[in-house]
Amino acid sequence: GMMPDDEYDLAGFTVGVVDKEKILSNETMQAGDVILALPSTGVHSNGFSLVRKIFDIDANPDVLHTAPAELGGKTLGEALLAPTKIYVKPMLELMRQVPVKSVSHITGGGFYENIPRALNDRVTARIDKASVPVLPIFRLLQKTGGISEHDMFNTFNMGVGMCVIVAPEDADRAMEILRSQGEQVTVIGEVVPRGESEIEIC
Repeated sequence: GMMPDDEYDLAGFTVGVVDKEKILSNETMQAGDVILALPSTGVHSNGFSLVRKIFDIDANPDVLHTAPAELGGKTLGEALLAPTKIYVKPMLELMRQVPVKSVSHITGGGFYENIPRALNDRVTARIDKASVPVLPIFRLLQKTGGISEHDMFNTFNMGVGMCVIVAPEDADRAMEILRSQGEQVTVIGEVVPRGESEIEIC
């Protein structure tokens, strides 16, 4: 219903407060550091205009009620509108216990745009694409739209909502903490000395 003028709707609004000392000094990032991924629930806010074009949703809204085999029983609409996940609680718990070097929220753009922002200029993030927990909706988008893999990783989160970089000696502990917070977590790559580019997906 209508809200009175002096009320604010704060749904979906998150404020994070972290001690400055704890916040991600990516200066300590170095070759050998481990890149962990927390899964996304779907497309989130990534590439929605492209999604609409690929499935021609504007001209053919009924497509949202179809249930392509790839989606394992979900309709296209359900898969596309999976709510964006909020990672605040597991991340705060992780940062309380482990020196986190960097965090990239893969939102509003894909890997190529988001991960480099969190690196220092001496390193490259090398992502092993075989270890990325790609959600079925992205395979479907790629197939239906005839989109190159590079463009998929450039535009979409591909099933990864957030990347966290930690020292190799902290990786197991970090994964244990995140799992204890109910997160699935995967190692999807490592930090290597700076090569041609800031990120390599191979």
